[in-house]
Amino acid sequence: MTKTFSASVWQEGEWYIAQCLEVDIASQGEDEASALRNLEEALELYYEEPRATIAPQVFQIQVKLNAA
Repeated sequence: MTKTFSASVWQEGEWYIAQCLEVDIASQGEDEASALRNLEEALELYYEEPRATIAPQVFQIQVKLNAA
């Protein structure tokens, strides 16, 4: 599946910053094209399905709450 995102790109010092406007993700690069490529990779990782290497454990805890 592919999805289209909007990105804002600006220069800070020697680096170009690319920020996704729909999701709070940003990246940087030495030029505009590399900043956008790095942002694309960051978005792919953000939306990647999580894969546990060890099955998660489920615990029950009791917490004492003071009524206000």
